[in-house]
This record gives sequence, structure tokens and C-alpha cells, in this order.
Amino acid sequence: MAGQAQTVVPTDAELLQAQADLWRHSLYYLTPMALRCAVGLGIPTAIHRLGGAASPTDLMSALSLPTAKLPFLRRLLRLLAASGVFNVDKSTEEGIYCINPLSYLLVDGIPDEVHINHTSFVLTATSTRYIDAAMGLADWFKKDVVTPPFEELHAATLFHESMESLDADFHKMANEALEAHDNFGIPIALREFHDLFKGIQSVTYCCGASGDDAFARALVKAFPHLKCTVLVDPKMIGTKPADGVISYVAGDMFNFVPPAQTVVLMLVLHFLTDEDCVKILAQCRKAIPSRKDGGKVIIGDIVIDYSPRPMLEAHLLMDIAMMTMTKGRQRDENEWREIFKNAGLSDYKLLKKFGARGVFEVYP
Repeated sequence: MAGQAQTVVPTDAELLQAQADLWRHSLYYLTPMALRCAVGLGIPTAIHRLGGAASPTDLMSALSLPTAKLPFLRRLLRLLAASGVFNVDKSTEEGIYCINPLSYLLVDGIPDEVHINHTSFVLTATSTRYIDAAMGLADWFKKDVVTPPFEELHAATLFHESMESLDADFHKMANEALEAHDNFGIPIALREFHDLFKGIQSVTYCCGASGDDAFARALVKAFPHLKCTVLVDPKMIGTKPADGVISYVAGDMFNFVPPAQTVVLMLVLHFLTDEDCVKILAQCRKAIPSRKDGGKVIIGDIVIDYSPRPMLEAHLLMDIAMMTMTKGRQRDENEWREIFKNAGLSDYKLLKKFGARGVFEVYP
């Protein structure tokens, strides 16, 4: 029992290490600030244009920075390399900083179907609107409210027209960040999970907060025989093309999901409460035929994996981000299973992991 536990007295070595760890945790915020600085200066794109590798002196010239800033740029790059943002070749006295997979996502103008520039995500996640909401977490915990700290502070909802009215520039940037977050990896997913869509004749794709239908269009391109219906917010229906490739239906997934053999939800549910997830999945269950007739719901979303870092840390940071900015949360497999059960769904398979995400096949 907790009351009977004895206090462990740290050793001298443990206390010295603990102080260093405390410095690290207290100053962790400087890493994303350094990343924001690098994005604002355009360092990843500059390195890419210099052939993928550059010294600090090379970057000074490429970025037209004042000569006096060279020693400070060296310090900034040193931290970012230690944090995994860049690779560094130390064969020269100054060091050569190289693009790696992480900084590749921050390079502008790469003509690759898999590449999506994530600078908007970095700038949104490190914005004062996000940081100010997180700064108030302690006070928020003391209040008898469940309104997200972001919404309570700004009197506006993230990705909602209320945010657009308050700060149109931030709203635009946040939605660009959401699109990068949601649409990244679509070609990879369609290759990795190609067999998942074999034999399917009709699909309903439910758009999330962004109303983006990029996945649905990529799906129809990969499987031209598919009859695809996209459920979108009524306010966005007028922006959708009438090209006949996809049928668009204006509606609310809480109340109705257009019938199809399969319903697809990609990165929608983690923005919502458990209760709202159950309501949506109950509508999905009504929309599909029996399992015997091929009915299923395909869900792509984050699944907390308790294996060692760094994936677990990414999952848990995203969970606190959801807690701070939205009404949603990230869930582990047991929590997903409970939601499926409460929605009246009978069984599921968690297919192989897809980066930080997982893909569920859920049956009526």
C-alpha cells in the first residue's frame, strides 16, 4: 500500500543526475523554439538547395544573415542536430549540417507525391495561442470545467469559424497544419493497405474538421471501380467539384452516414470525446451491411503504443495536445475496443502500425 511505502533516499550520483534531468525537462521548450526559428529562417530549405549539406558559413550567405550572427547560428544548429532535426558531419572544424528524414518534411518545393511540407504544423504547434493555453493548465485543473484550455482562453474553438473571426491568419495556418497532419502518407497508406480495399464496391468517406477529401480522391484513383461518397459539412459542400468522380453529400456524421459497404474514418475520432465517437460509430454501423456481406468500418488513427520511446513520447505529447486544444484524446487499443463495443460493433482487427498511427478494421 502507498501509505506503507518507504521513502527512497537518492544517492549523491542520482541527485547530481536528477539536477541535470531537471534542467533538461525545464528547458525542453527551447527545442521547439529553436525548431520554429529554423523554420522561420528557412534553414531546411536552404540546406536542401545547397545540395542537402551545408556549413554554418554557407548558411549565413544563403540566408543573408548579419555576419555577427555566425556564432549564434552555430549554437542553434548544434542543438537542432543533437535533437535529431539535422544530421551533422563533424569531419570539419565547423561541421556540416545535413538534411535527414525529419528536416526533409520542412523543405519547401520538393516535387514528390509523398512529401508534404510540415512548416505550418511547426508554426501552429509553437504559436503563442497554443503555448498560452498550455501555460494555463495548472489553473485549468483547479476549475470545475471540462472546456478545453484553448477554448476557455481564446473564447474560440480550434479549426472553427469562431477562430477565424478572432484571428483569420492563425486560423488559416492551423488549417494548413491540419491538412499536412491528415494528408501526409496517403500514397504510402494505399500501398501498405492495398489489400484492405480489395473486393469493396462502395465506400463512404467521412471528412474530419478540415473537410479535406484528399484521401477519398486518392482512393478512387487507386481503385477506379469504387463508388465513393464523401460526407462533408454543409458549409463546405459548395467548394466541392461536380466532376462525377465522387458523390458529395452534405450532412452531420452524428446523425447520418450515407450507406456503403465500407465507411472510412481517417484521423477524425481523436478530436472527439468518447461519447461522440460512440455516436458516430453507431451511425457507421447503421450505414454498412452485415459482416457476412462485407460490411466494415476502416479507422485510421493514433493508437498509443506503450513500447519504449520515442514513439510513446510522441503519442503522449499528442494526447496532452488534444487535452489542451480540443475535446479529444489519444487512445490505446483497450480504449478503442471499449468505444467499438459501446457503439454496438461486434469485433475488430488492429492491422499493422502505420508510423505513429494504426489502422482498424471494425465489423458490425
